[in-house]
Amino acid sequence: MEPYFDSSDKFDLQQNYRRYLKFNDQNQSANEVLKDARASRVWVAGIVLMVFALASEFFLGVAAGLFGLYFYRILAAWLRVSKAEEGLEETARWFAGKGLKFEGRILYPRTDDQLERPLDPFNEALYR
Repeated sequence: MEPYFDSSDKFDLQQNYRRYLKFNDQNQSANEVLKDARASRVWVAGIVLMVFALASEFFLGVAAGLFGLYFYRILAAWLRVSKAEEGLEETARWFAGKGLKFEGRILYPRTDDQLERPLDPFNEALYR
């Protein structure tokens, strides 16, 4: 049985599908930025400068700045990931209310456990 949608929902389905894809792309790029921020070795330079900080306040300030930079990058990336995940969850809940679910970037009916019938919200034949 092929699912059909009400033609009055066409605009909302298409717009929310675009929003979901946008949030999905933002989430992937934000996760990459977060991985890069965590993998940064700026904190190692901060520890090395802490050894020299015993002799100079300048090195203490530079070490504090490097630690601040490291944690700022992680925090900023984490906030971007959180915002993108919140948008993904919001649009996924909207689609769940319509009886649909996402598997990656592909839309399926909620009852399709085998993921055999992907839906294209831009296909005119799905609207009645």
